[in-house]
Amino acid sequence: MRRELDLEHCWKNWFDSRDPLARERLIVHYSPLVKFVAGRIGAGLPNSVDNGDLVSAGVFGLIDAVERFDPARGVKFETFAVPRIRGAVFDGLRALDWVPRSVRSRAREVEAAFQELEGKHGRAPTDDELSKHLKLSSVDFKKWLVSIASTTVGPLDRALVAGAEPRALTGDVPDSPAMQVEDGEVRRMVKGEVRRLPDRERLVLSLYYDESLTLAEIGTVLGVTESRVSQIHTKAVLHLRARLTAAGVA
Repeated sequence: MRRELDLEHCWKNWFDSRDPLARERLIVHYSPLVKFVAGRIGAGLPNSVDNGDLVSAGVFGLIDAVERFDPARGVKFETFAVPRIRGAVFDGLRALDWVPRSVRSRAREVEAAFQELEGKHGRAPTDDELSKHLKLSSVDFKKWLVSIASTTVGPLDRALVAGAEPRALTGDVPDSPAMQVEDGEVRRMVKGEVRRLPDRERLVLSLYYDESLTLAEIGTVLGVTESRVSQIHTKAVLHLRARLTAAGVA
């Protein structure tokens, strides 16, 4: 009870006078949120990515949330803060440029294979067709998907451009009317392309992004291993990247 009163007192001091001490105490109180979000994101990354770097980046999102929070909106602070913390962590990842060039190169090769084979056959290529086109064995192709999986971490809009925000690819001012229109058009295009994916790829994306299921939980739903779900998810994202690239979007 005392702790709740202290927290309310901190928020009051912050709202009334922008007291820096109250701000500091609020940041310390909600810091476990940063560790939670960073931990969830870090679980899908290679060991070479330092979780401490993710936490450090996430703190900036927490600070931004404290400074922008307005209780009059009727939203709990935690609900308001988590997306901002998550966004800051992904921005930090982009700044680290943590994906090896060899992995980016493999991703581009798979995307190119999707484009060429889909154009040739008028349908989504199978795993066997992709691996043969890339001159890989079935085992090696799966290994490629495992390595590329690390580039598909995060919200779908970020995963589609390998960790970079769509607005980072243009010279427009963020949040300008032109940028908002472009983002809206891209989202509509992405939704349309998702509907054209093979059933299993579409289902995995829906369960992962819309229902927020983990890869392990999706595996239980589909009756396959978590590793297989990761491969399907990676393939689906690369498939979408290939289609958007062909359309001149990504």
